[in-house]
Amino acid sequence: MLPETPWRMEALIRLLLGALVCVLAGGLMTCLLRLARAGMVAHPLAAWAVIGGGMVALGVALGLTRQPWQFETMRRRLTGLVVSLYTGLVLTGVAQRLVPAPAGAPGPDQMIIAGISFQGMTLVLVSLFLREQGLRWTTAFGWRERPWRAMGWGALAVGAVLPVAWLLQLGIVQLLTRLNLGADAQVAVQVLRDAPAWTDRLPLGIIAIVIAPPAEEAVFRGLIYPTIKRLGYPRLALWGTTLLFAAIHWNLASFLPLVLLALVLTWLYERTGNLLAPMVTHALFNAVNFMALQLVESH
Repeated sequence: MLPETPWRMEALIRLLLGALVCVLAGGLMTCLLRLARAGMVAHPLAAWAVIGGGMVALGVALGLTRQPWQFETMRRRLTGLVVSLYTGLVLTGVAQRLVPAPAGAPGPDQMIIAGISFQGMTLVLVSLFLREQGLRWTTAFGWRERPWRAMGWGALAVGAVLPVAWLLQLGIVQLLTRLNLGADAQVAVQVLRDAPAWTDRLPLGIIAIVIAPPAEEAVFRGLIYPTIKRLGYPRLALWGTTLLFAAIHWNLASFLPLVLLALVLTWLYERTGNLLAPMVTHALFNAVNFMALQLVESH
């Protein structure tokens, strides 16, 4: 049974919008990194101005997501948020045109920026969200509900889901290859393969194993899933969060294996009532894949 913690809808919407703002800010930070390293940019002053303006606009948007939407001020704050968020979105697109990405997979530093701006900042925003609700992680997500049992279930689930996920992905790769649709690995996997040293791979491993699982589980299983379910749409809650979770990884070959993983993660949360169970499964799933990739690339 899930923890009885009904979230305030406006606070949850502000949280998700804040996460979107941070993702856009990560895109601008990546443009800034490329601009600083670029030997020749067609319009460097314009690029600096666009990136700076975008960061200011997104900073304003993030600040507005942190302010409660009370009836008296809701229209003004919502208008300000839409304007600043749209401005930041447009300027991010302009910055990416002024400072285009080089050919090939992004470098480890760009993936680190992406991880910090998405999963890292999501952890911060969820913590602030819970504080606003007068809750802690332990009470909000059932961490006190037989924690060792929940983590045991999470560890056992990895042994069941990993072989199936690997076989499923292998079959999909073969099918996509035969259909000439391309079966590229996830961007993060490509970056790990191209990373020249362990000092480049270690931060990526920390993000994948330590930061991403609690952040993604808190949002998808901990917040969005029970909210939609309590509104009376259990199937939409299950399949909506499942498909969204798989889609944000932006990889066709991994989509169905991630759908399988997401279904198992939701079942674990329902089975144990403790978010530690899907968090452990998610972390171990990423850890085993990370170590398997290291072993393959080292031979």
